[in-house]
Amino acid sequence: MRRAVLVMGLTVFVACRPAPGRAVAADSTDMAAAAAADGEMASMGSMAGDPHMKMTPTWPLAPGDSARARALVTEVRTALGKYRDVRVAVADGFKEFLPNVKNQRVYHFTNWRHALAARFGFDPASPTALLYQQDSAGGMRLVGVMYTEAPSTSLDELNRRVPLSIAHWHEHVNWCLPPRGALGRWRDSSGGKPVFGPFGPIVTPAACDSAGGRFVPRVFGWMVHVNAFAGDDPKVIWAVEPPEPSGAHAKM
Repeated sequence: MRRAVLVMGLTVFVACRPAPGRAVAADSTDMAAAAAADGEMASMGSMAGDPHMKMTPTWPLAPGDSARARALVTEVRTALGKYRDVRVAVADGFKEFLPNVKNQRVYHFTNWRHALAARFGFDPASPTALLYQQDSAGGMRLVGVMYTEAPSTSLDELNRRVPLSIAHWHEHVNWCLPPRGALGRWRDSSGGKPVFGPFGPIVTPAACDSAGGRFVPRVFGWMVHVNAFAGDDPKVIWAVEPPEPSGAHAKM
């Protein structure tokens, strides 16, 4: 299983955690789930019909949608262009998620404060994460940002933030995780394919119970990428993932 990292693991876990006073359980298997999510993101091109992914529907283009989308891209580029220098991002509180994980297609730098603030409002200048790709010289190239929202957020509210006629918010759903503390069971396979996680065939509570796992109907919350620094083509800007980096090599 590809274990490239995805910020939405712990980042969105924090952004969508229960209200204060309720316990939040996290262990090694939950950390593995966070890393596993990136593998699913890496194969987004084939997510149509993926039972582990839920995408917002494509709404008809409404008056003003294109202008709102362009304005958002302009604001992102204006407010966040300084983070082309990853050192500035780190100084401002963005931290690389699981920095020891190699071969990441997209590196996510998370701001925990922004993740929590996203629960209460939408600020284009304060994304939950900055998205980077490694260039041929080993440096970090800013390609976009990620915004998050609580799972209970309505489609109308998501549309007010980023037009659903242009972008797709997504959630990770119908996961069967190994029992708590049983990290080794992530290696369970059947017919050469994983049993657990986003690449496994299990999509129902009954099947997950039979496998001895923990069924999670929704993992994390809503999220959307805006690849504002990856190019000017709207198909690139509003793609779920930025294009493969040209000439990049794995971070060692």
